[in-house]
Amino acid sequence: MHPFYDEVESLQGLLVSQATGGVEDEAEYTRLRQVVLAEASLEPLTPRFLRTSRSLGQFWQFIKGKFGTYAERRTYLWDEFRPMLELLERGGTAPSDSIVSAAIQNFDAARVQAAWSKALDRRSSDPEGAITMARTLLESVCKHILEDAAVQYDESPDINKLYKQTAEHLNLAPSQHTEQVFKQILGGCTAVVEGLGALRNRLSDSHGKGKVGVKPAPRHAELAVNLAGALAVYLLATQRACDEAPT
Repeated sequence: MHPFYDEVESLQGLLVSQATGGVEDEAEYTRLRQVVLAEASLEPLTPRFLRTSRSLGQFWQFIKGKFGTYAERRTYLWDEFRPMLELLERGGTAPSDSIVSAAIQNFDAARVQAAWSKALDRRSSDPEGAITMARTLLESVCKHILEDAAVQYDESPDINKLYKQTAEHLNLAPSQHTEQVFKQILGGCTAVVEGLGALRNRLSDSHGKGKVGVKPAPRHAELAVNLAGALAVYLLATQRACDEAPT
């Protein structure tokens, strides 16, 4: 079990108590909150309210306005902390798909969750299907982000165009930055999307094949799924950061 498990569990218990009539220690809340926010591996799983509630007073205003009963508050807090606690219970060293799974599970979009689950399930038994679902995952994430922002897109767009539109909305397009290092990193993200689109067209089950077709191996599917998952989490984290930014 990861050493941070007890800290996160204590923070959950402190907030449950505060939300249900208890009076908790402000200094202890500040300490535990800083422990969680400082741990980079927990960043995709950290509840949004924990980032914005810098004091117990701010947390109280949030939870009081969100739910009227103690039972609702308890259930909400348990659900919000569950992904972090499950990861830490496994030692915090789970493969990348565990981190992505937890982050996507914390994201309220059924089609995104379904695409990721299918991509994971098919990596070994159906590499072609896994590659198809890796692309579908990115497609679903991009569409969800654009829909949340009320940005119009073509119903059946090319994945490269769809990602470009999403990246520009999130200020992730290489052309939107002047620092070479950022242009290089963001250009790499674009290259990943282009590569996944090409891989899917070449190796997946989305197109018919001739007599001499190229059949993907599980390692090809593993690469495609891992790349799509990492980029999906990055896009969702960027969307959340944009939503939380002061206006």
